[in-house]
Amino acid sequence: MAGFKSRTKELQCLVVGAGAAGIGMGKTLKDLGLKRFEIVDRFGVGASFKRWPKEMRFITPSFPSNSIRMVDLNSITFDSSPAFTLETEHPTGARYAQYLEAIVAHHQLPVRDGVTVNAIQPRGDGGFDVLTDGDTIRTRTVVWAAGEFQYPNLRPFPGAQLCLHNSRVRSWKKIEGDDPIIIGGYESGMDAAIHLSRQGKFVRVLDKKGCWDSQESDPSGTLSPFTWDRLHDVEDGNEELIELCDGVSVTRVERTADGYVIYDTKKREWKTACRPILATGFSGSTRLIADLFEWRDDGFPLVNELDESTIAPGLYLSGPMLRHDNYVFCFIYKYRQRFAVVAQAIGERLEIDTNSLEEYRNYGMFLDDLSCCGDECVC
Repeated sequence: MAGFKSRTKELQCLVVGAGAAGIGMGKTLKDLGLKRFEIVDRFGVGASFKRWPKEMRFITPSFPSNSIRMVDLNSITFDSSPAFTLETEHPTGARYAQYLEAIVAHHQLPVRDGVTVNAIQPRGDGGFDVLTDGDTIRTRTVVWAAGEFQYPNLRPFPGAQLCLHNSRVRSWKKIEGDDPIIIGGYESGMDAAIHLSRQGKFVRVLDKKGCWDSQESDPSGTLSPFTWDRLHDVEDGNEELIELCDGVSVTRVERTADGYVIYDTKKREWKTACRPILATGFSGSTRLIADLFEWRDDGFPLVNELDESTIAPGLYLSGPMLRHDNYVFCFIYKYRQRFAVVAQAIGERLEIDTNSLEEYRNYGMFLDDLSCCGDECVC
């Protein structure tokens, strides 16, 4: 549905984005008791997940452990489990989108697709006017949950336009050539390398730091067990098809008669006949409303203890762009911990009783004390 009809009442909250963060926040707002809220998205529920490469799967495992109040890692609510719904441990993006659609249908969440948000304008009375292609939406509060996958970092260095970003790949089986080079070595880069090597291709992965050597136990800074298992499977083959190259800081890419040359800060040349693959991460959707946030030194939005903009009160952030100090909330099982924190803040702003959210605390989904975060595994 493109656009909105004329409105006589303003919303209590508008959620921008219908992915895991947006739908999870919508369910939490409904549990709070909000009657006038909406979730809007350009394309529809789970659109980013539907754009994943066909072979990509969740690195976090799903398991229906909710009965003992250990919520499935990939669940966005405490009363659902993708493992139960989808009957798989590591769902594809397309399957996970089905789970999100099931949540919307079961809880009758008010989702509208075909809505492009062009700007958010704070009003003098503390609310917002949200400008879309179809109408201006008046709302008391906004939760920005538009994510990052549809906003890749396409220009990290000169010549990057010659490369193919991993988010633009629909299937790794369609990549031509036998010697692909992947620039970027975290989960997206390693996933690409694994799928390409399974086709018998010799793959080189170039990375500045070499996350495969990280000693962190937080999966936001190192590779997941799921990825390590798949890498070990490649290593157990008859020949090594993946070469991991750390300490490589790419400066530019050039096209040649034989293919491509990648240059780095050490003046080395990495040659390939294949179009290089970019696994350089994402700029994120928050750049669309950059003027409504202050920004951290690492390029992420600055928020207060309630995940609220420090310069636009009533605007909240939810999803993989969320950061607090050194704590990274890039996985679903991390940022879902803050749904109830944001919902409580919205309830208090709207002078609504928030006691209904205490059930989230019983399921470990109400992380309002970050002092307990950051512990490393000892072995």
